[in-house]
Amino acid sequence: MRIPRTLAPWAVFLSLAGNLSRAQNTQFLPEITQHFKLSPNFRVLLQAKDDREGGDPEQFTFGPSVEFYLRPMLRLKNVTLFDLDDVKKRPVVFESGYRIITAPNTAATNRAIEAVTFHFPFAFQTLISDRNRADLDWQAGTFTWRYRNKLTWQRTVPISSYHLTPYVAAEPFYESKYKKWSTTDLYLGCLFPLGKYVQFDAYYQHENNTGKRPNRQSNFIGLGLHLYFSRAGAGE
Repeated sequence: MRIPRTLAPWAVFLSLAGNLSRAQNTQFLPEITQHFKLSPNFRVLLQAKDDREGGDPEQFTFGPSVEFYLRPMLRLKNVTLFDLDDVKKRPVVFESGYRIITAPNTAATNRAIEAVTFHFPFAFQTLISDRNRADLDWQAGTFTWRYRNKLTWQRTVPISSYHLTPYVAAEPFYESKYKKWSTTDLYLGCLFPLGKYVQFDAYYQHENNTGKRPNRQSNFIGLGLHLYFSRAGAGE
């Protein structure tokens, strides 16, 4: 079967990432996301990723989102100058999306995503992002939900003429099926821009899952490929 040109980067990236994971026998999380800006205050994205967030088992997640946001803030522009993700210049970002989630030997899950993210310029030219997200899941006629709050701190660091952005993040999950805060994910990562349209997100993730007994500790290495495009005339 011939792969459409627009999907070719997805197929190549996920194939290589899957081979790397099997070869090294590690818990490796590949991700690819295409962002397309349609207007100064609106963009769509399409995401495919291996997902273990919130104590989930091995699964594959795929689907679109739309994002709406306010006008950029000057101080946010200054601290995100070399970050290709345009929404980090915006003080408030709203997201609504859908994901289909598949896993071995289990029924597919349909997930609706509703999120709002706040961006704050902070001391020493750093950025704080506070994402509040609800995952609404339907699987085999059963509905569950979870709330997750991801707090991220980042700062761009120049190395000669190149700029990379290390970050740390923490994300606790409240799970309706356990009726408690059951999981906490901790991240240590770095963003690597490549030209005007490509940015890599490499990170280490540690997860503490207390949903079931005994508690589970998991570690992951993640690599995200983010592609940023915009329609002509969709500038700020």
